Amino acid sequence: MPDQTTNAVATKVKEGVRAHVVGRTEVIDMMLASLITGGHVLLEGPPGVGKTTLAKSFAGAISGTFKRIQLTPDLLPADIIGTSIYDISKKEFVPRKGPIFSNIVMADEFNRASPRTQSAFLEVMQERQVTIDLVTHHLPEPFMVIATQVPEDTGGIYPITLTQIDRFAVKLEMDLPTHEEEDEILRDIDRIERGDYQLANGAKASNVETKEILHLTDGLEHILVSDGVRRYILQLVDGARKNSSLSGMPSPRASIWLLKLSRAVAMLAGRSYVLPDDVKFVALPVLIHRITPSVPERRLAGQSAVEQAKQLITKLLDETAVPKE
Repeated sequence: MPDQTTNAVATKVKEGVRAHVVGRTEVIDMMLASLITGGHVLLEGPPGVGKTTLAKSFAGAISGTFKRIQLTPDLLPADIIGTSIYDISKKEFVPRKGPIFSNIVMADEFNRASPRTQSAFLEVMQERQVTIDLVTHHLPEPFMVIATQVPEDTGGIYPITLTQIDRFAVKLEMDLPTHEEEDEILRDIDRIERGDYQLANGAKASNVETKEILHLTDGLEHILVSDGVRRYILQLVDGARKNSSLSGMPSPRASIWLLKLSRAVAMLAGRSYVLPDDVKFVALPVLIHRITPSVPERRLAGQSAVEQAKQLITKLLDETAVPKE
């Protein structure tokens, strides 16, 4: 059950992130929920809105390690997971671990990498391990991949396959800041760039330890999901699968992440049980990248794939009966 320790840890993490990031409350909440459930994040938005700063701040707030990998067409899997090198002193090959061995890994411009290099993330994101010369190496915990994408209308990209994109628990969007938020960024830019963990009231933000995040993860299984809420999750996913205007359907991972993230949201709210509102809160980021509107439907509506997917999810939430138990 959630306790004062749970609330204290969550508050410290959020304060640590907000010491460097202005606004983005819902994005921060969903990233924290993803972290404690072991999920990965697809983070999208125009250049310069602070995606890298957000990822780096998360690592700092949990006293974790951070690595940023700039994916390019000539990048190889070994550049990510590592390789074996010959140690003359030992007269044997020893593993040289790649940047993937970090708590928070930012895979920048994921879809610029070749399919071969993208596939290096499959084992990493699912099993939390890598294989170097037939030897398995486990990744540090907690572990989260935060990936960004180049817009589809940009040349020289390799679209992420449905198999790969399904590995991401959520897709989050960072829009341009409001006028007030951008003004606050300008006022605090010197402190932000120095990396000072200072709050708006002048107090210094204190980081948590990675083991405290793992403690939150261990507590998730004690968050109750009633039969009614579980059926509600299944009805939402089933409703999406029955929609004739879709060419891509959500897999069972969609149901799993709706349940896991709803638990995390309930825990962070200080509750020991999940409400239908928790499911609604996570529905859009969980389903948005798992729903693919068909091309004829998009052309008929005159909308982008993302806009139509949002509309379909909103309609699905409105039409699905909410459990009363």
